[in-house]
Amino acid sequence: MSTTAAVVVYGATGHTGQFVVAELRARGIATIVSGRDAGRLELLAAGWGDVEVRPATVDDPAALDRALAGAAAVINCAGPFAVTAGPLVEAALRAGIAYVDVAAEIEANLSTFAEHAEAAEAAGTPVLPAMAFYGGLGDLLVTAALGGATTADEVHVAYGLSSWHPTAGTREAGAVSHERRGGRRLRYADGALRHHDDPLVRQDWHFPEPLGRRAVLAEFTMADVVTVPSHLTVSEVRTYMTVEAATDLAGPDTPAPAPVDEHGRSDQTFVVDVLVRSGGVERRASARGQDIYAVTAPLAVEAVERILTGRTRATGVASAGAMFEAADFLRSLAPHISVELPD
Repeated sequence: MSTTAAVVVYGATGHTGQFVVAELRARGIATIVSGRDAGRLELLAAGWGDVEVRPATVDDPAALDRALAGAAAVINCAGPFAVTAGPLVEAALRAGIAYVDVAAEIEANLSTFAEHAEAAEAAGTPVLPAMAFYGGLGDLLVTAALGGATTADEVHVAYGLSSWHPTAGTREAGAVSHERRGGRRLRYADGALRHHDDPLVRQDWHFPEPLGRRAVLAEFTMADVVTVPSHLTVSEVRTYMTVEAATDLAGPDTPAPAPVDEHGRSDQTFVVDVLVRSGGVERRASARGQDIYAVTAPLAVEAVERILTGRTRATGVASAGAMFEAADFLRSLAPHISVELPD
């Protein structure tokens, strides 16, 4: 492959990063792999055979500039994003190229919007945080459910995961977020994001069949509380997680995801169910698929392709629902994700 208009994957040696590299290569997009572990990058590149290796650490701006030189975009897959997002956004802005990340860390996403919006808008450079299973997918579903409306009274995003075997990166990022918020949780209500110490509440959620009625933990807050209100006027955003998945995530001995097919996916399945209430009217949208880490790759790579081909609706820092035509984007993800959208 040529490196002309190549996409840099930072954190390419990680679990999600490897899925992203595979998706880029499957689409014939020239790929540059980067990250802090030069030896690991070279080892994986020997197997891929058609990627360029450019090691860099986020505390070395000159190395980041070399890694991004001549590229068209960078996809940041390296957590904790509280550490990596800022330096990589700044490097992308210096290079004048699009930045996309797969951060599920609420605080990191908030920082991206707060700290880089003005510079990204002035540069006319797309900066897209949380373009992943958490944050991006929910935001697209909510936007599609609204069908062009930009206001809602309530948004509910329920995650029906059959299990959740977290990667080492997920555990590390979770620990960083927990420390940054002092062990408290977050709630988006009355049009604002606030910390709270209320206990998690268990309730039932009626997912689309065949999942059906499942026990969930209410206010198991995910990145949707950042992405959705970033472009929609909404009073309340709540997210929910199936009890089985939350228990797996909390368990110190829960193993990392294990591949079960030729694509490297685990046997985890998911349904994301969105309920939007506005003026007494309810609208729903849902998506289903396999392996939350694997499915992040087509989400991020599709976003980059659309940015590079001019199929965007925003510049500067923006979420997926603001940047793209949501329903069209979601339908383009078949067969990775099957969606049900309102007429």
